[in-house]
Amino acid sequence: MQDIIKFKDMAKKITEKVTWVGKVDWELTTFHGDELSTHKGSSYNSYLIRDKKVALIDTVWLPYDKEFVSNLKKEIDLSKIDYIIMNHNEIDHSGALPELMREIPDTPIYCTKKGEAIIRGHYHKDWNFVNVKTGDTLPLGETTLTFIEAPMLHWPDTMFTYISGENILFSNDGFGQHFATESLFNDAVDNAAMMYEAEKYYANILNTYSVMVTKKIQQILAMNLPLNMICPSHGVIWKENPAQIVEQYMKWADAYQEDQVTIVYDTMWQSTRKMAEAIANGIREISPSTTVKIFNITKDDKNDVLTEIFHSRAVLIGSPTINYGISFAIAGLLEMMHGLKFKNKKAAAFGSYGWSGEAVKQINNHLSEAGLEVINDGISKLWVPDSNALDDCKEFGKEFAKSI
Repeated sequence: MQDIIKFKDMAKKITEKVTWVGKVDWELTTFHGDELSTHKGSSYNSYLIRDKKVALIDTVWLPYDKEFVSNLKKEIDLSKIDYIIMNHNEIDHSGALPELMREIPDTPIYCTKKGEAIIRGHYHKDWNFVNVKTGDTLPLGETTLTFIEAPMLHWPDTMFTYISGENILFSNDGFGQHFATESLFNDAVDNAAMMYEAEKYYANILNTYSVMVTKKIQQILAMNLPLNMICPSHGVIWKENPAQIVEQYMKWADAYQEDQVTIVYDTMWQSTRKMAEAIANGIREISPSTTVKIFNITKDDKNDVLTEIFHSRAVLIGSPTINYGISFAIAGLLEMMHGLKFKNKKAAAFGSYGWSGEAVKQINNHLSEAGLEVINDGISKLWVPDSNALDDCKEFGKEFAKSI
């Protein structure tokens, strides 16, 4: 634990010219309010570049603003920072900016035009803004920064910054993960855990903008930039084979799916749960090689469930009918699915009811509006399903498996 505590407060050299000066947040459990779970914590990666000129790329989240500036002072005389580069201005990246600017108020802040608008909107300060666009450069001495606008990855102000000589792409939220580690680099962590967090990050934050992801990566590849490292603003630095995450993003952005069916349900008195299990058995009987996963949305983490849906080729959503509608938890999941814009996935609904039975139809409507291909009318069962009703659910699962 002492090593971890020490690391939290120290800078770390990446190259002779680039130093990590960020913050590892071991205690972070949720992000964007309660919108995103972060079981592995996170980091807020800020980078100090020292050449003939000195540039600071991004800051850290607001709760750590004073700590960030205090630690930065131990690393460099703040008056020697010539430029501040703000790739993206959400609070987790720009939160320490006001505290820093109190120390060096005239230092120019390089950002996109929309980035300036967002910083002004957050902090209401008339700082020395310099707007940049794709292809603009900033010489530092032996190295040069090149700016690449990346709007909607994942905010309209986002840009990437590339440093020649060091051959590093500072990609902000692109290629990141919420993943705290005492080591900065991808070749020093559990690869499976890291890649899961990278996929979860993509599925829950960037999937909505997959078309832009593909276009931006193609644009960057066309620039033929030598690439030694990718340094995102959350999680590990891609030092070992950085192209691997670029290739994975191209796959994820292309209506990604695996041979998996995900079944998600809510239940009041276990009736809808029993239906879910019978449907799963039917799918497995027809397609034994297909992975079938079942989740109770009130007990399983919603973002992990959305990640499973992301890499599935089909999804079934179940809810009992409650007050002539669907459960609160299922409604929330469907709203998130609508916003994430999953592509190339088939879907159906199921549910139990007592007297009115509207849930299945409403779920199908939500699935259709979310862009999924609804392949049948779904299945409803009255009260607690008996053996005959469960046989019907199993047959429903078989037919669903055949249709996908």
